[in-house]
This record gives sequence, structure tokens and C-alpha cells, in this order.
Amino acid sequence: MGGAKRLEVADFHCDVLSKLQASPDLDFEAGAGLDVTAGRLAAGNVKLQVFAIYLSAVRGRAKFEDVLGQIELFRDKIAGTGGLQWLRWREEAEDQAAAAAHRGLLSLEGADGLEGNLYYAELCFQLGVRFLGITWNYANWAADGVLETRNGGFTEKGRELISWCNTSGMLMDVSHLSPAGFWELTERSRLPFIASHSNAAAVCSHPRNLSDEQIKALIAIDGRMGLTFVPWFVSDVNEVKAEHLLKHIEHVCSLGGAGHLVFGSDFDGIDRWITGLEHPGKYPEFAELLLRYYPEQEVRGWLYGNAQSFLCTYLPSKASMP
Repeated sequence: MGGAKRLEVADFHCDVLSKLQASPDLDFEAGAGLDVTAGRLAAGNVKLQVFAIYLSAVRGRAKFEDVLGQIELFRDKIAGTGGLQWLRWREEAEDQAAAAAHRGLLSLEGADGLEGNLYYAELCFQLGVRFLGITWNYANWAADGVLETRNGGFTEKGRELISWCNTSGMLMDVSHLSPAGFWELTERSRLPFIASHSNAAAVCSHPRNLSDEQIKALIAIDGRMGLTFVPWFVSDVNEVKAEHLLKHIEHVCSLGGAGHLVFGSDFDGIDRWITGLEHPGKYPEFAELLLRYYPEQEVRGWLYGNAQSFLCTYLPSKASMP
């Protein structure tokens, strides 16, 4: 356990901000009612946590005011009193001294709250959002989600959003995007994208998981795939354990994805948990499990290095901003 405790972790997805917005009495530091807390991130040696702005749980119709509200919560409760350093620029990702601290990065899960307004997208970027999930599970103004039976791709306004992301440096996230949207994005985007919290469909056939063809395409563009801890995305057995994730790891690696695999837990976005992976404080035990089966260099890459290299390469550069 001593060696595993020293392994650094990056987690590409959690939903703590929506919980904090829905229940203002919750406390990121004290932690009652939350999976992700300041103390658990420290205990798990989570050096980078991506915090999603997720709106569907807040109101029936996503509004930009709620996006701004969660950005403010991140600024005040996570990067403020919570003590995490806000990661926004490539230069910050490359700064080894800064990387030694615990950091937070903002993502938007679903473009719904932008209300079809690219000025709102630009404002989100200026306020520090760096990942943009195009959809949640259903259709919005930009594209179809993965649970839309028609399996549509991007709208004309959604294609404008792709172009804006490529110009601004906003990195796109295809978890929840329809298969047609995924393939359209591979053709239209000049920047690589991520699947922040999706598993391998060949191992568990949930519609939110990626096909082998999608995984290989993600690898080919130098994207990243965040294996998630949502139990029903991992296995259909009654009690899902951390060991069940190994099949997903092995499958992605068999497709050539060892250097592209990361983790995106979806903590605080789930109401059932993998046994042994109930919160980020459990990462050291998970690291110890991985080290029993895989070389340390690969494990370090999956837990942190692959995420860090992506951010150092593809986050926008502050020096290039006007």
C-alpha cells in the first residue's frame, strides 16, 4: 500500500457542482452527502479533478444562469475555500511546481445551457471552462445524444459550435454523444477530443459505452478515453467490484489504447457504486490492484500521465490569446 499511495491520479469527470447547486447546505470541505470532497481528493492523491457543470438535475430546462451559478460555485467553494488550483492553460499544465498541487479543471456536460448562443460559449471559455460535452443523453440545439433513437448528428448550429471550439481551443467531450455525432465530429474537428466517462461496449453493452471502432478512432486522433466507475457501465453482475474494470482496461489496451486510457469516475453523478471504489479516497487501493497485474509505468500513465500529457499538448496556450 505504501507504494500505491504515492501514485498521482487525474479524474476526468465528477458531478459535485450540480449537487452543491441543488443543495447549498452541502460542504465541499466537510463532505457529508458528497462523494468528492477536499479531504478525499487529498487522501486519494488526486492531483487533477475535472468538475462538470451538469444542469439537468437543477431545472427542467437548462439555462445559462445555472451554468454561471456552477462556475461561481467552483470559483468560491472548490478553487477558493476548497484550496484547489484552477487549471486553465497549457502553461499551467506544463508547470511542474503547479502540478505538485491539487488542481481542478472545469467542464460543461451538455451544451444545453448555452441556449444555442455562441457568445455564451465564448463567455464560458473566458471564465475558465476547458472541456465541452456536446450533449447529455438526449437531443439539444447542437446534436443528438446517445439515447435518441433517430441517431442524428450535428445541427447547423452545432457545426458552428465545432468550428468555434477548434478556433478558441475549447476541447470537446463525446461521452453522451450519438454515434452519428461521434463520427461527424471525427471528420469535422481539427483538435482531438475526449470521452471523459465511457467504457468499452464489447465488455459491457450499455449504449453509453464505446464500440471498438469508436475506441480505435479516438486513439487515432490522440484523444483520451476515461473509463468510468458507473457500475452498470462496467458489468451486469449484481455486485460490481473494482476487478471488473480490468476487463475494460485489457480490452482498450488490446486495441492499442494503453497510452490513451484515463479514468473518469462520475462520482456524485451516481447513486450506486463499485464495491471498493465508492469515492476518490479509494484510489490508492485501486492503484494497488492495478499494480498487481500491470507494469508500474503503464499504471502511472492510466492514473495520471496520459491525462497530463493530453493537457500539456492540447489545452489552449495563454500566450496565444489576444
